[in-house]
Amino acid sequence: MSIQSKAAPVRFEQVSKKYGKDVVAVDAIDLHVDAGKLVTLLGPSGCGKTTTLRMIAGLEMATSGKITIGDLDVTTLPATDRDVSMVFQSYALFPHMSVLENVTYGLTFSGFAKDEARSRALHGLDLVGLKGFDSRLPSELSGGQQQRVAVARALVLEPQVLLFDEPLSNLDAKLRRQVREDIRAIQQDLGLTVVYVTHDQEEALAVSDEIVVMRNAAIAQMGTPRNLYDAPNDRFVADFIGEANLLSCEIIAVDGDTATIEIEGYQHALPSRGLGRGPATIAVRPSRLVVGADAGIFAKVAKSTYVGVRMEYTLTGAFGQVFAVHDDVEAPLEPGAEVCMGFAAKGPVLLPE
Repeated sequence: MSIQSKAAPVRFEQVSKKYGKDVVAVDAIDLHVDAGKLVTLLGPSGCGKTTTLRMIAGLEMATSGKITIGDLDVTTLPATDRDVSMVFQSYALFPHMSVLENVTYGLTFSGFAKDEARSRALHGLDLVGLKGFDSRLPSELSGGQQQRVAVARALVLEPQVLLFDEPLSNLDAKLRRQVREDIRAIQQDLGLTVVYVTHDQEEALAVSDEIVVMRNAAIAQMGTPRNLYDAPNDRFVADFIGEANLLSCEIIAVDGDTATIEIEGYQHALPSRGLGRGPATIAVRPSRLVVGADAGIFAKVAKSTYVGVRMEYTLTGAFGQVFAVHDDVEAPLEPGAEVCMGFAAKGPVLLPE
């Protein structure tokens, strides 16, 4: 037997969640998750991302607005009446049950016959790379294997929407990378609709079709990982999606969609993003600063750090302080060295705010 995808879209229309009179956890958000896509809710603690996820699951009820899954209005439906499954941060496995018993538990509870539940569970374990692990106890598995059991348990229910709440936070760095790749591969192979919550920017960039950046109970910006990374709307998104250096500049000319900026006499052309002449702010990724450029801005190396595959530099100058990375680990710059710092051709981006 095989696990079938019943992927459905999720839509929020002006959805709010309040606790008491004063605490607004989610503030009138509009959100659309296409069927078969993985959308990540990303943001700092307290921004509303987990509350949003729990409202999809039916573990929290919206104070106002409308939530639909597929064609069904689920705004007031309890969790038991929604066709969703959730993978928790803590895995929530039963320690006294075998791996197979953990995966079949939800199926048995949902009324599946014993033989069918077992068949589905074994297929689910095979799907997440745990074939032959069915008789083990959770305590006999690594953290990554336990997380895969939790994923299998959710998958076998064939939900319309699969939800992940910080699923990798208990794993070490190497295992995080492996398990996130597993989750993404399963999602794409089965065409699942997945809503994924994390505060880890790299994780969000790696797994998502689309990222929803949240701040202060609202949506700050949403878009593809590359769009958010290359064209953030404001300082918060620029600094939260990957690392960004924020520098003051002057827009000295605008020609159509191209602006020319100037910092300490150094000029650079880039998309104008609707801005006109005058003071502005640019965001520059550390990897898009050219250390040792032929033309650029005078800077001094304040800190030099070797991290194996690259050098990391803190540079200071009249512009302030920036963080830059460089691939040349054989001839590192020493603290106190004077350098010329420029921008890559596709380097800085003007912030519209």
